[in-house]
Amino acid sequence: MLRRVGNPLNSQFSILNSQFVLSTAYFAPIQYYSNLIRYNPVIIERYEHYNKQSYRNRCTIYSANGLLDLVVPVVKANKPKISINEVEISYDTLWQKMHFKSIESAYRRSPFYEYYIDDLLVFFNYRYRYLYEFNMHILRTVCGLMKIPFQVQESDEYIHSREGFIDMRNSIHPKINRKDKDTGFVPPHYTQVFSGKWGFKPDLSILDLLFNMGPGAKDLL
Repeated sequence: MLRRVGNPLNSQFSILNSQFVLSTAYFAPIQYYSNLIRYNPVIIERYEHYNKQSYRNRCTIYSANGLLDLVVPVVKANKPKISINEVEISYDTLWQKMHFKSIESAYRRSPFYEYYIDDLLVFFNYRYRYLYEFNMHILRTVCGLMKIPFQVQESDEYIHSREGFIDMRNSIHPKINRKDKDTGFVPPHYTQVFSGKWGFKPDLSILDLLFNMGPGAKDLL
C-alpha cells in the first residue's frame, strides 16, 4: 500500500507504474534527485529496517580538503531492528552547528550559496525528532528550490522486492560505484568550487549541484 503526498495522481495507470523505490536520505546525492525527475512518481520506503553507514543519515560534500561526510547522529534504539520512520535523531552533540559550518566553509564562495542558504537554515536550527520526518522536509524543500514537481508516494507497509519493481533502496549507497548501470545514470559534470585543486567529484550531495549551478541544476538532472 502507498500513501500519497504532494500533487495528487489522476489515474490508476500512474499508480501501477510507480515502481521506482528509494530509501529516505539526508541531502541525498545527485543520482537520487535525477530519479525523482525520470520516474514519476517515486515511492519512498517508510518501513524498512534502519541501515547504518548509508545516505539515510549522511551526505557527502566537497570541502577545501576534499570529500567530507556529514553524519546525522541517531539515538540507539532498544529494538534490534527498528523501522526507519521510528529512528530518532540524537542531539547529544552540536552536530547541526558543525554541519552548517562545514557547508558554509565548503560553499560560501559558490555562485548560488547566498541565494539558497536562507531556505535551508531551518534544518540546522530546528530540532526534528525523527530522521524520516527530517529527511522528508529536506526533500520537499530542495525539490521546491529546484522546481522539481513533488510527486512522491510513501509506503504504508514494507515493500518486498518483486518483479516489476526497480528497487534502489540499497543501490544508491556510499560504498557502491556512483555510476549505476541498471538505471543508466551518468553523473553530470559541472564547475565545482574546488575542482581546480582536487579535480571533479561526481554524484555528491544535491547541495553541491544546487550551490554551484543554481537554477541550471535541474537541467543537468
